[in-house]
Amino acid sequence: MTERPAGDAPGTLLVEHTDGVVVLTLNRPHRRNAIDRDTAELICAALDEFDEKDELRVAVLTGSPQSFSAGMDLKAFAETGQRPVVDRRGGFGIVAGPPRKPIIAAVEGPALGGGFEIALACDLIVAGEGATFGLPEVTRGLVASGGGVLRLPRRIPRNLATEMVLTGRPLSAARCAGLGLVNQVVPDGGALAAARALATEIAQNAPLAVQASKAVMAESVHWLGSEQFERQEELIGPVRRSEDAKEGARAFTERRAPRWRGC
Repeated sequence: MTERPAGDAPGTLLVEHTDGVVVLTLNRPHRRNAIDRDTAELICAALDEFDEKDELRVAVLTGSPQSFSAGMDLKAFAETGQRPVVDRRGGFGIVAGPPRKPIIAAVEGPALGGGFEIALACDLIVAGEGATFGLPEVTRGLVASGGGVLRLPRRIPRNLATEMVLTGRPLSAARCAGLGLVNQVVPDGGALAAARALATEIAQNAPLAVQASKAVMAESVHWLGSEQFERQEELIGPVRRSEDAKEGARAFTERRAPRWRGC
């Protein structure tokens, strides 16, 4: 296991690698983990490293026990005029370009506005019982432009997403779990441990198959019904022909754990 500050702003983002799982911890509790431009750059760089290194299989993104993230650091914006937007991955270093590998949000406390949009950019969400989720932008004369109004209607029933967006009211973790938005609700303080366990389970599977499965689910929303099977073959075919696919069959017949090579 290795843990280190990321980049040139020590302590604002902690990065930990353990057995194929990388944990990214927002570490600005004095700002409720609000994201400034420097921190967005660090998140982007950490996700680039995650995507590039074959030994890293799954990521977990989390905050402090009291707050997941307050979204954009308005004080920093007022002082510098810089928005936390990075060319390669968009707002907060993630919302317009999530990693190609699986990423899990481990949420404690409020995930509102941009904080909720960061969680929505993740594939799975694990939350403490006291976590809350919401897009209050309309109450401030704004629009949730960091992916909130785009992703939320795809994650929960559209009429309920519309109510959340147009009223700005937050929902509890339990309510979000009931809507299928949150995968697990655990006692407060337990979100990171539960997310790690889920990440470890995913990391034990064939990496090429996991990544291709995520890609098909993400990209197929843009495909015509008549072309879906043909289009998915572009992503799935190489996996079927991989050494890992052969290893999976051998391991099954030999009744042993597979040894994935990622090729």
